[in-house]
Amino acid sequence: MQKPLLSVEHLCKRYGSNTVVDDLSFHIDPGECLGVIGPNGAGKTTTLRMCLGLIGPDAGAIRYFEGLAMPHDALAIKARLGVVAQMDTLDPDFTAAENLLVFGRYFGLPEHTIRERIPRLLDFAALGHKRDAKPSELSGGMKRRLSLARALVNEPGLLLLDEPTTGLDPQARHLMWERLQLLLQQGKSILLTTHFMDEAERLCGRLLVIDHGRKIAEGRPRDLIAQHLEPDVVEVYGQGATGLMGQTALQALASRTEVSGETVFFYTRDSGPLLAALQAWPQLRVLHRPANLEDLFLKLTGRQIREGG
Repeated sequence: MQKPLLSVEHLCKRYGSNTVVDDLSFHIDPGECLGVIGPNGAGKTTTLRMCLGLIGPDAGAIRYFEGLAMPHDALAIKARLGVVAQMDTLDPDFTAAENLLVFGRYFGLPEHTIRERIPRLLDFAALGHKRDAKPSELSGGMKRRLSLARALVNEPGLLLLDEPTTGLDPQARHLMWERLQLLLQQGKSILLTTHFMDEAERLCGRLLVIDHGRKIAEGRPRDLIAQHLEPDVVEVYGQGATGLMGQTALQALASRTEVSGETVFFYTRDSGPLLAALQAWPQLRVLHRPANLEDLFLKLTGRQIREGG
């Protein structure tokens, strides 16, 4: 059995009286994509920063590869990691190719080795035609793909991606997902934090759901949905939809009912009787669909909007 590439055990981080990460444990196996999801302020970014050695934990252990410990072996670990941060960290004064060249030098790679890799990395990022363009000349999606290519310059054993598609339009997100899928097909291992449930479902073989710094669920996406949710969801919206909450007979046809804004969500194991009963309100819009990761996320963490990172 292969050893985990990253093993986090009983990690804790406090700022004054505020516990940001609370006894958190998880691991990443070779060749898998582990998604870390949770609401704002859940502790995702703080956990990632500790895994990168940017801040120290108050308790717990972080081990990489063959027994290397963070932060004690930080330099040896970082030499084998690829990182794409939330914020753009490309050098604005260098071209796309020069960004890769300079970054490769930080790892002590021979210049001829870096130059050999640059065309392949730019082609992988679909940026071969932009090798001489500076970041200011690139779209948001191009910048993110260049950041991903830069993270691969040292041929890392593990990629850590912090919300890599935030701020991108749908087309750019889909192209980024395609690149990440290619990496997984090549056997790369990825730790991914994301706010997009469709992204998590597409890319991640396993999910870690955290809230208030604690693990609240872990497993394969489909398994978590089956474990925590009814299989069918009926959404009802339109003028007067929230008035359905007063219909006792209607609510009895669902296992669980929730309201978010002007939409009523009916969670059920048998949607047929409910859909038939809803025909008595023809003015309302009805959407029948299978339960998904967004339903899981909202059930486990709540529908309240939270501020903070």
